Order: sequence, then C-alpha cells, then structure tokens
Amino acid sequence: MASSSKKMLILKSSDDDEFEIEESIAVQSITIKNMVEDDYTLIPLPNVNTQNLILIIEYMKKHGEKTEEIKEFNMNFVKDMSYEQLFEMIFAANYLHISDLMDLLCMTIADRVKHKSVIAIRQIFGVTNDYTPEEEEKLREEHKWAHEGEEIDESLD
Repeated sequence: MASSSKKMLILKSSDDDEFEIEESIAVQSITIKNMVEDDYTLIPLPNVNTQNLILIIEYMKKHGEKTEEIKEFNMNFVKDMSYEQLFEMIFAANYLHISDLMDLLCMTIADRVKHKSVIAIRQIFGVTNDYTPEEEEKLREEHKWAHEGEEIDESLD
C-alpha cells in the first residue's frame, strides 16, 4: 500500500524559528526549490525574519490551494501593511524568488504612491532632495506634461 504522507520541510528564519511546511507548497519559492533539489530538508533562510516568514508561508499556502478567492486574499494580505513592512516583504520575496508575491507587493506600492506629491514620495522612499529650489523649478517647467492634471496627495499612508 502506497504511503499518502506528504513530504515536509522545515524553514528556519533568521531569528532561528522553525516552521514545518509541505514541500509542494514551499517550492513556490525558487530558492527553496533549488535547495530541495540539493536534498535539503532543513532550509535556512538567513535573509527572512520570523514575522515575514509567517506571512510568506500564509501566502504560499493560500496560493497553493488554487482557489477562487485568491484576488480577495491578495487584497486583504497587503491591506494593512505599512510601507516599511511592504519593503521588508519585497526584500524577502526577492531573496526567495517568489515572483507572484513580488508582483503583488510592488503593485501595492505603485498603487499607494500613484497620486502622491514628489515630497511625499521622497519621504516614503527615504530619498534626499539634492536639487536647489531653482533647479527643481526648472525641471518642473521643462517637464510640465508630467505634472498636468495630477492630484497631489501629501499624506504618507
């Protein structure tokens, strides 16, 4: 009689916390898939902290189900994340090579900054303004088309 048990892996966060997950779910990550192909069953993830790994496992489990509610899940998954959390998750998803998660996170940030002012975007991304007021005005004048009809949102959320 064939065994119906599923192969399990242990993912170890940078905080040394361990999480058991089905291999079939975990291999959504190309990084993990490559390690499984090299016969790892304990997968060290030094670039992913516990908090982010918990969220990534939740994401992979839901996406492994292939249900109709994926779109709603994705919206709720990122809804309450701060910019800082989104950026951390992008680094983790990039390290793990989970392209669908990367797409979701990047699209979320793009949607959130869509109508933000230059000042707000600089604050969100931690960019220092190295233009003088005169240089900035000259650039705005030269590129008026880029600012036409824009609604400026100064908030950082």
